[in-house]
Amino acid sequence: MNTVTVDKLAFKKKLSMIEQFTIKDFLFKWVGSPPEGIDDILPLAYSEYVFAKMEANQEYAFMINENEHFRYATITENEQIVIGFLDYNNELKHRVITIDEVLNEKGYNRRY
Repeated sequence: MNTVTVDKLAFKKKLSMIEQFTIKDFLFKWVGSPPEGIDDILPLAYSEYVFAKMEANQEYAFMINENEHFRYATITENEQIVIGFLDYNNELKHRVITIDEVLNEKGYNRRY
């Protein structure tokens, strides 16, 4: 995952139902396809406050890399999936997830 500053991203103002389901499906696979489903381990709610995103419920603390708290996932105007998280200093950071990174995490090697 590449960490980027928010000024380099152009978030969508609205997400279609298909985009919302795409984000949820991506996150389901990203966390390892848990048998209980994504809603039980990472409840998400659609929000258009500032920009469109699928936000984590504040009551749940889903950890990324042991010291980062997942906050939301969204899609940029360039169709990139972006994860928003709080780092160990409670500073909001963003990571762009590429398809290559997803495939590499799952043990696939893309060859062209």
